Amino acid sequence: MMIATLTADAAHPLLVFGGPYSNLQATRAIRSEADRLAIPPGNVVCTGDVVAYAARPEETAALIRAWGIAVVAGNCEVQLGVGADDCGCGFEEGSACDRLSHGWYPFTLANTSAATRSWMAGLPGRVDINFAGLRIAALHGGAHHNNRFLFASETEALEAEYAAAAADRPCDVVVAGHAGLPFAALLYRGAWINAGVIGMPANDGTPDGWYALLASAPGGLDVSLHRLAYDYVSAAAEMRRSGHTNGYARCLVTGLWPSLDVLPATERRSAGEALAEHRITVMAEAVAG
Repeated sequence: MMIATLTADAAHPLLVFGGPYSNLQATRAIRSEADRLAIPPGNVVCTGDVVAYAARPEETAALIRAWGIAVVAGNCEVQLGVGADDCGCGFEEGSACDRLSHGWYPFTLANTSAATRSWMAGLPGRVDINFAGLRIAALHGGAHHNNRFLFASETEALEAEYAAAAADRPCDVVVAGHAGLPFAALLYRGAWINAGVIGMPANDGTPDGWYALLASAPGGLDVSLHRLAYDYVSAAAEMRRSGHTNGYARCLVTGLWPSLDVLPATERRSAGEALAEHRITVMAEAVAG
């Protein structure tokens, strides 16, 4: 796995988001949010899957590249980077998500330039960030498998994946993506934060995307999860015009995923329930090891 390192300026928050998913409108919105908060590019991290379900893969990737932020290779970047014929998302064969991928992935591959795929092939699988006296590891999925789905209810799995990430290279906090639902979990030692994604809703019945802010706090780190409003109507209309009249196009409007196949029972029961913005404090003395 290629690993990059970054030292972020603790005078500004660290903005983390995942899954632009070829949604140009959402990507423009997160860029505007960073500008509004005066967060420099050196303090912004994308946890991967720059392109996927939506209609504007090349333009979305171009915006991310021009922004100059740190990007972790998601499974979509890895697959597109080598010209693979599937997304490598880890969907169960025959599931609704797997069937839908046979529509959007070929479109994404055909509408992503060779130069962009070359950029994707050079992205790191992990970015180690020094921030506010803590060591933060940015991943896409799990420690060793970038298509590993991990959710807030899976405490034992989170503990094991954190331990594996810390064994590879010491870290106090992991920030990750892939699973699509935002959460912040304090573990026995360390913390696991999923910033959520901006390009699709969080299956909570609202059209908003999600992102995380990590800010220096006395004795540790203040972690907050935030909604991202954007022009989802235009994004959905572009998907329909490009031939994406499917569950993901509807999802942008309804806020409900086309399939719950990847979700554990706890998260399935919460489908359609609006998530609340929230924050936790990660104390340095509790995670140092």
